[in-house]
Amino acid sequence: MQLLCLSNGHGEDIVAVRILQELQTHPDAPELAALPLVGEGRAYSQIEVPIIGTVRTMPSGGFVYMESRQLLRDLRGGLLQLSWAQLKAVRRWSKKGGVILAVGDIVPLLFAWLSGATYAFVGTAKSEYYIRDESGRLPNRPRFEGWSGSVYLPCDRWLMKHPRCQAVFPRDSLTTEVLQNFSIPALDLGNPMMDKIESEPPEPLFYDPDAELKEMERSLIITLLPGSREPEAYENWQQIILAVAGIVDTFQEQSTLANSAIPSLIFLAAIAPALSLEPLQEMSLGQGWVEQSIESTAINFKVNDPTAVAFSQKNATLILTQDDYNLCLLQGDCCIAMAGTATEQFIGLGKPAIAIPGNGPQFTPAFAEAQTRLLGPSLILVEQPEQVAGIVQQLLLDPDWLQLIGENGRRRMGKPGAAHRIANCLKEKLIP
Repeated sequence: MQLLCLSNGHGEDIVAVRILQELQTHPDAPELAALPLVGEGRAYSQIEVPIIGTVRTMPSGGFVYMESRQLLRDLRGGLLQLSWAQLKAVRRWSKKGGVILAVGDIVPLLFAWLSGATYAFVGTAKSEYYIRDESGRLPNRPRFEGWSGSVYLPCDRWLMKHPRCQAVFPRDSLTTEVLQNFSIPALDLGNPMMDKIESEPPEPLFYDPDAELKEMERSLIITLLPGSREPEAYENWQQIILAVAGIVDTFQEQSTLANSAIPSLIFLAAIAPALSLEPLQEMSLGQGWVEQSIESTAINFKVNDPTAVAFSQKNATLILTQDDYNLCLLQGDCCIAMAGTATEQFIGLGKPAIAIPGNGPQFTPAFAEAQTRLLGPSLILVEQPEQVAGIVQQLLLDPDWLQLIGENGRRRMGKPGAAHRIANCLKEKLIP
């Protein structure tokens, strides 16, 4: 049996790869192929899956839904021609008699239906949390949102309810429950975004009942997530490094006023491998950071990245790593986030994130506002970098808030192991 995976975005590619990796471990694994509908699908190179059609990076980077200008840029860049060529490739492939796994939003789902093949759908883009939570509809939302009873439109649901659609895997339990009410074959198997993150991290400092006191005894660790696409990530870094400066100054000032020791601060920056460290280093130096070797830093954990860069300033250490992403997620007590998937994963570990809206094309004010609805109280949105320090202080002083954040994040993002559960279900329902 052959299986073709369609995905439309970098994060969707990663989710798809995790499911395909699990399928490959089965004794009678299907013959796999893929077609990333957005970008070049570099994630698929991890598992050596052949790409069956034309791939290309569009000017928007895949964020055509953010604003009309991005869509116009992509149309001028050949979006319609690319999509038509990809659809023809999918239809040619489907004539061989295989099945399709669509990962993302309505675009791969529509391609799966147009192929004429049997298919399943992993919905990563939409969640009922955008318009409601467990208590009901969110306040102050436009009436047209969810007008049909779900964040998924009737056309989406028709494609998911089609007889050739054998299974739908929503991103959270709330969305699964709503779709099941429409007789859609939705299964609550978790969110693959939380897979491949090592379990049992140390308890965040914030959850300690003596957090304010013990914060003086060990470092407060703050993860920095500027995003993965250039040049946007560099612009985001300018905002983040200003927020970091505010935190350093605030904690030093408070220690001076209280005549106490200055707490040690560690900032862990998770930098995407595709980005250049040079602009980030220059901006950091411009904010008064002094470069030093990793070995000379006062940290009590190992950074598994020989190319990591370290800086120091006053009572703080700043580390930029491109090869130890898990460390940044697991060690951080909270994070300053201007990213998509990375923010969701951090919050899924039960930790708080503070977001600063950027200029886009991804992390715009509209995106940040929507992300706060998706992630609820775990994501705290501020308007300016200077406001971040105050939020960090409030978190340290409010254990009840932190308990709510922890429970909320784990509930909305789910438990690890979803890719394995989805792969097993695909073997049962889609692949004889």
